[in-house]
Amino acid sequence: MILVTGATGFVGRALLPRLVEGGANARCLIRPSKVSPRLPKEVPVQVAVSPITDFRGVRAAMVGVDTVVHLASAEWRGHKGSLEKVDVEGTRKMLEAAKEAGVSRILYLSHIGADKASAYEVHRMKGRIEELIIRSGIPYTIFRTALLYGEEDIFANGMAMALATVPSVFLVPGNGRTILQPLWVEDLVTCLEWSLDDLTTLNQILTLGGPEFLTFEQMVKTVMDITRMPRSVVHVGIPYLRWGARLMEAFLPRSPFTTRWLDLLAVNRICELTSVTRYFGLRPARFEQTIDYMAGRNWGAEMRRCVWGR
Repeated sequence: MILVTGATGFVGRALLPRLVEGGANARCLIRPSKVSPRLPKEVPVQVAVSPITDFRGVRAAMVGVDTVVHLASAEWRGHKGSLEKVDVEGTRKMLEAAKEAGVSRILYLSHIGADKASAYEVHRMKGRIEELIIRSGIPYTIFRTALLYGEEDIFANGMAMALATVPSVFLVPGNGRTILQPLWVEDLVTCLEWSLDDLTTLNQILTLGGPEFLTFEQMVKTVMDITRMPRSVVHVGIPYLRWGARLMEAFLPRSPFTTRWLDLLAVNRICELTSVTRYFGLRPARFEQTIDYMAGRNWGAEMRRCVWGR
């Protein structure tokens, strides 16, 4: 049995169908909510409902589980989601429950740049969590990934929503030359799935990125081309954008643009271009080749749905 935390998130929703199609028994740990969980349709999985910080609830969800795929995070909730409580303390409770339940392996999704001494909150928390997992004594595989994108992501799709919201300009943080290495979520879940049967990945930190280096500005212009929403690029100092992001977080029910979103652009997030091929023999897809889903979508409506939930 495989327990997936954060199963209703971007990566979890892409991973679950693959696990089930591959014959795995999957159980999802879902946090309590007044609305129905956004699990993939027509994918038969078990569901356990508990906050990840509730030891008893998580321990009950671990019955019969041999592998945990740990994806739960408050990263994209902005300051309305506590990384300290959900990510760090939640991971600590999960590890305690896993150890008591005799779980034999943990797969964890981290970031390139994870470092407990980082100046940036997301990278710092990821570094702390990696250390907790390594010191737990449970066999692990940590995936440090470059920027992830796909049909339900908030980063690349956030660009399209911003283009639709402001009709004439696009605000680019700093000089726009931060180097990224976008990795398609479908390629990532292939690596996650294959690693389950690959014992050579045990107790390893695997750093994975896409097949090309792109600056943030290049990615924005590619999205402009695909969505047919050309805009003038205006470079804005990151402190000013952080101020704007904080205002949006304070006054909107859910903002796609948070200070944590900006943290991902603070440093170059790159690794070997051949990393995925070297570890898994897989040739990852290029950014421009896998965002055709962006064409023709009503990104103004997507923005309203993202912010207001309708």
